[in-house]
Amino acid sequence: MTLEILTSDALSPLRHGFFTRRGGASSGIFAGLNCGRASSDQSEIVAINRARVAEAMAAAPEALCAIHQVHSARVAVADPEAAPPEADGIVTDRPGLVLSVLTADCQPVLFADAEAGVIGAAHAGWRGTLDGVLEATVAAMVTLGARREAIAAVIGPSISQRAYEVGPEFLEDFMAEDPGHARFFANGEGDRYQFDLPGYGLHRLREAGVGHAEWTRHCTYSDPDRFFSYRRATHQGEADYGRLISAIRL
Repeated sequence: MTLEILTSDALSPLRHGFFTRRGGASSGIFAGLNCGRASSDQSEIVAINRARVAEAMAAAPEALCAIHQVHSARVAVADPEAAPPEADGIVTDRPGLVLSVLTADCQPVLFADAEAGVIGAAHAGWRGTLDGVLEATVAAMVTLGARREAIAAVIGPSISQRAYEVGPEFLEDFMAEDPGHARFFANGEGDRYQFDLPGYGLHRLREAGVGHAEWTRHCTYSDPDRFFSYRRATHQGEADYGRLISAIRL
C-alpha cells in the first residue's frame, strides 16, 4: 500500500506532509506506518517506516531530524549530527534537512516562511500549548530570519473536541492562565468537559502573529483506519499505540 500524505496549500511550494498510518510495514496494533522509536514495535520495522517517510520527502534517512519530545515549550535548531535534543519544537534554515514530529492525538504543527527559507515543526499537546511551545517555535524561526506575518502554520490530525473529555481540574489549569480560555471548553456528562485542542492551538498561533493558521480538520480518535490515537488505544485496553509522523523540508 502506498503512503497517504495529507498536505496544505498554505505550506506550498515546500515539500511537507502529515502522514497517516497507511502504507507502513508494521503489523498488529501498530499496523501501518508507525514511526515511533519509543513504541514497543520492532525497531527494524520502525526504521523501514521512517526510511519510507524520508524517501517520500526526497531525502536520505539521515536527513530526517527528530526531537526527544517531553511536552515542553523548548525549541531546538536542527542538527543532524547531534542526538535528538529534549524539545517539542524544531526549526531550521538549512535546505535539505527534514524536520519531523510524532503524535498520536497531540497537535503536529508545521510552519514555513517560504520566502525567508525558514521552517519549523512542533509537537503541541495541551501542556506544551498552554506553556507556549507554539509561540516559542515562531520566535525561534524569527531568530533565523523569518517574519511573523509571513509564517504559515498548519495543525495536522489531532484529537477533536467531541473526543477529548477532561475533568474539572483540567479546566482549572486553563482558567488560572486566562479566564477567557473557557470558550475552548464545552459541557460534557456530569462534571466532565470537552476540550477543543485544535481551536486552542489556532488561537495561540494567531495571538503569536503568524500570517496564516489553519487545522486540517482530521480527528485522530475518530478515524482508526487512518490515524493512531493514544486515547483510543487506552480506551480499548491496548498495550501500546503507534505514532504518526509529520514532516517538512526546504
